[in-house]
Amino acid sequence: MAVQPIRPLNDPVLRTVAEPVAAFDRELRGLVKSLRATLRAGAGRAGLAAPQIGVPLRVLVYELDGRAGHLVNPRLEPSERKITADEACLSAPGLWWPLERSYMVTARGRDMYGGPVTVRAIGMLARVLQHEADHLDGVLLPDRLPGPERERFLRSVPS
Repeated sequence: MAVQPIRPLNDPVLRTVAEPVAAFDRELRGLVKSLRATLRAGAGRAGLAAPQIGVPLRVLVYELDGRAGHLVNPRLEPSERKITADEACLSAPGLWWPLERSYMVTARGRDMYGGPVTVRAIGMLARVLQHEADHLDGVLLPDRLPGPERERFLRSVPS
């Protein structure tokens, strides 16, 4: 599958709430393969959501520390324990920002064939899943930052 360009932070598709996937068909499998190819095309990439390549569907892929997979129509159950760590976004390359997230999540969804998937993640993988799930809801990294930090982040985004 072809590597797709990643949409920049100011692209309106990133502000769109992604539609649930209804058809588990060849087109969906092609989308998952394109997401994987795009994720693997750059060093240091850990997760990617379909809106980041211009497709407003609830699909994400991840690959980190030997764990790789995808989730269609994911629902996240975050833990109450929080941790702050640096986080980046492929739509704002080169920027890392400290952000509080749940330390653990359980993500439930479907695979590209419609079968049930459950992913239990801690640490960085939990952060990746939360970040990508935010993209599916039209929420971007700076939206999670307090006012002054958000403004600093946005001023740092290359135009």
